Amino acid sequence: MASLHLCYLMIFFSVLGSVLVASLEDTLSDSDTLLRIKSELEDPIGVLENWTPGTNFCNWNGVACSNDQVNIVSLNLSGSGLIGSVSPQLSQLSSLQILDLSMNSLTGMVPPDLGKLQELRQLLLFANSLSGIIPAEIGLLKKLQVMRIGDNLLTGQVIPEIGNLTELRVLGLAYCQFNGSIPKEIGNLKHLKALDLQENDLDGPIPPEISSCTDLQDFAASNNRLEGKIPASIGSLESLEILNLANNSLSGGIPTKFGSKLQYLNLQGNELDGQIPVELNQLSQLEVLDLSENKLSGLINLSNSQLKNLQALALSDNFLTGSIPGSLCIPDSKFQQLFLARNNLSGSFPMQILNCSSLQQLDLSGNNFQGSLPSSLERLEKLTDLLLNNNSFSGTLSPEIGNMSNLVSFYLFDNMITGAIPLEIGKLQSLSIIYLYDNQMSGSIPMELTNCSNLIEIDFSGNRFSGSIPATIGRLKNLSFLLLRQNDLSGSIPPSLGYCQKLQKLTLADNKLSGTLPPTFRFLSQLIMLSLYNNSFEGPLPESLSLLKNLGIVNLSHNRFSGTLSLLSGSNSLTLLDLTNNSFSGLIPSTLAMSKNLTRLRLANNILIGSIPPHLGQLKELYFLDLSFNNLSGELALELSGLKKLKHLLLNNNSFSGTVPTWLGSMEDLGELDLSFNKFNGTVPVELGNCSSLLKLSLGSNTLSGTIPSDIGNLTSLNVLNLQSNNLSGPIPPTIQQCKKLYELRLSENNLTGSIPSEIGTLTELQVILDLSKNSLSGEVPPSLGNLVKLERLNLSFNQLEGKVPSSLGKLSSLHRLNLSNNNLQGELPSTFSGFPLSSFLGNKLCGPPLVSCLESARHGKKELSNTAVIGIIVAIVFTSTLICLALLYIMLRIWSNWREVSISCSETSGLEYKRGEEEWVYGEDIKSTEDYWEENTSPHGAFTKQADFSC
Repeated sequence: MASLHLCYLMIFFSVLGSVLVASLEDTLSDSDTLLRIKSELEDPIGVLENWTPGTNFCNWNGVACSNDQVNIVSLNLSGSGLIGSVSPQLSQLSSLQILDLSMNSLTGMVPPDLGKLQELRQLLLFANSLSGIIPAEIGLLKKLQVMRIGDNLLTGQVIPEIGNLTELRVLGLAYCQFNGSIPKEIGNLKHLKALDLQENDLDGPIPPEISSCTDLQDFAASNNRLEGKIPASIGSLESLEILNLANNSLSGGIPTKFGSKLQYLNLQGNELDGQIPVELNQLSQLEVLDLSENKLSGLINLSNSQLKNLQALALSDNFLTGSIPGSLCIPDSKFQQLFLARNNLSGSFPMQILNCSSLQQLDLSGNNFQGSLPSSLERLEKLTDLLLNNNSFSGTLSPEIGNMSNLVSFYLFDNMITGAIPLEIGKLQSLSIIYLYDNQMSGSIPMELTNCSNLIEIDFSGNRFSGSIPATIGRLKNLSFLLLRQNDLSGSIPPSLGYCQKLQKLTLADNKLSGTLPPTFRFLSQLIMLSLYNNSFEGPLPESLSLLKNLGIVNLSHNRFSGTLSLLSGSNSLTLLDLTNNSFSGLIPSTLAMSKNLTRLRLANNILIGSIPPHLGQLKELYFLDLSFNNLSGELALELSGLKKLKHLLLNNNSFSGTVPTWLGSMEDLGELDLSFNKFNGTVPVELGNCSSLLKLSLGSNTLSGTIPSDIGNLTSLNVLNLQSNNLSGPIPPTIQQCKKLYELRLSENNLTGSIPSEIGTLTELQVILDLSKNSLSGEVPPSLGNLVKLERLNLSFNQLEGKVPSSLGKLSSLHRLNLSNNNLQGELPSTFSGFPLSSFLGNKLCGPPLVSCLESARHGKKELSNTAVIGIIVAIVFTSTLICLALLYIMLRIWSNWREVSISCSETSGLEYKRGEEEWVYGEDIKSTEDYWEENTSPHGAFTKQADFSC
């Protein structure tokens, strides 16, 4: 018996030893696991410093053990700055209930081995940089109650295995990159209280099975791509307090039923339509209702008397109509925010709103409200933001506005407010933004405004304010924007403006300001925009302007500034410089090339001389260069080919010379090229055909020669082609038909030959002008020109065109200027040309209105033929008479000569007489012959006789 007891005792101690050894091994395993995990992590702030061998791991940072100090039940290293990955070895901590590694810098995937932690209640990995998908093994964590793994780079679908986590209370998957639909298995989570899916890429419908989550209190799925209707079953979630489905693509109507505990309902930014359900008035616990940015229509049928806890109502950006109901605001309501902007609401200012004495923000902008603003607006004494812009409010601003002491932002722009700014505006010490632009206000800007010491932004543009800028403007030390464009302000800029040292934008354009810029501008070191165009400022720019290194936009155009440009060059911040239409002189400073971010440079209409500095080719961001109407000269340097982003190059009306550079063809983005009115020579470069984005090509009024390259047809986007007033020769290339978007074509005053290509008739967008005048074009006018039905001006004058004017030209119904003069055209004009002046057709053989009728022209032609015959006869008679007279003169001279010879022979020797006799015989034959001629050709009255006395 004793031996039996001894045996039992040995077995008991053996088992006890095994248990103790096993427990010891488990304990050692947890410790070793943590040390191995530590070795895999970077610990920049030393949170894991006390994780050392030989110490009690239950005292290590972030570690919590069971009550018996045997097993690790919690590992919380949240916000410890750890770098590394989530170790799979965590799965060896088999008793772990809480794992919190949130808000670190962990990367890599969520290890599937975490599915082995069967005791896990909370898994918190949010706010790291984890990637990959959710492992299906997570569905094995049957005791899991809280899983928050959002704010990572996780992708893939929300796995259906999540439906196996039936004890889950909180599921946070927000701010990741999950796609696909919400799994219907979500309905298995009967104890779920919070579901956060917002800021992902989820699509598809909201599963109606979500209604099975009867304990759900917070459902957020905003900023996804969810579509379809909001399931009506969502109204059965009686515990729901927060529903946020904003910024999706949900459609259909708003459900008429929601749980009575709902406090926050946000359906903003969807495609919901229909009316606002009147049943929403039953949500007595509702504090925030946001239905903005949808397609809702109809009236606002909400009542503050039922929605007693409502603090914020946002219905902006819908199609709501009618007026604001009187029941929307009741005395002692909790309303703090009311946003009704950009609807079709109408009527006068809703006086009922004045009952909402707690109102802090009121936005009625972008509606059709009209009438005067009530002076009793001051009753909204807690109002901080008042937005009434983009309506039709009229009348004046009442002085009582000065009693709204909490007002911070006041937007009244784009209305029809008249009158002056009340002096009481100076009492608004909290005012930081006041926008009154685009009204009809007048009077001066009150000096009292400068008492509003917190003012940051002032915009009074587009009114009729007159007088000067308040001399005390410098009191506004916080002023950032001063925008007074398009008024009738006069005088000079007050020097005190330079003491607004936080000023970033100064816009005084379109006024009547004059004088010079004050030297105090040197204090405006934060100024990024200076817009003074369309005034009468004069004189050189102050040297202090060169100190403003933050200037990005400078527009001083259309003033009377003079001097050089050196003070505005060299700033790295400069993006736009417009000095058009001033009197700046001298050279273009090469230091402008230091403004590496310059995108627009406009120096037109000044007195600049010299050439374009080659260094400007370093402006890699420049897309607009306008140097037109100056006295610039020289050739275009090769370095300018570096302006690869150039879209507009305007160098017209200067004295540039040399050839048109071939490197222009490498500018793929070039849309406008104007080199007209210069001294360029050579040919039109074929390389220009590579500028496929070109909309305007103007090379007119130079001395270009050669032919028009056929490559011009490659410019299929071209709207304007101007090559007039050059020495171009050869035919018009048929390839011009490829420029289908041309609406202006000028080729006049050249030496072009050949016929007008019929292909021009396919350019049906031609509208402004087709000018081929003063060339040597021949052949007939192509009938296809009748297809240019949009054409307003057609000039074919001073060519060698022939044939008839095609009747198809009569279809040009838009034509209001026509010139066909000085050609060889003939025949009848189209009847629709009768309204054009006679000068349009002179120098041809045309008939028909406005010229003489073709019948009369034919008779006139015959009459002219008879006259011609008469003239021919007269000429023939005169010619014949002249011949007769010459013949008579010849005969008379011969007779006189013979008579004289006979007389002489009478006194000479007989030998001579014999000889003379022979001569007389000979002469006698001649005379006889001549007499026979005259007998046949003289008149019957016989002016001559046959007898002649040859006697001595």
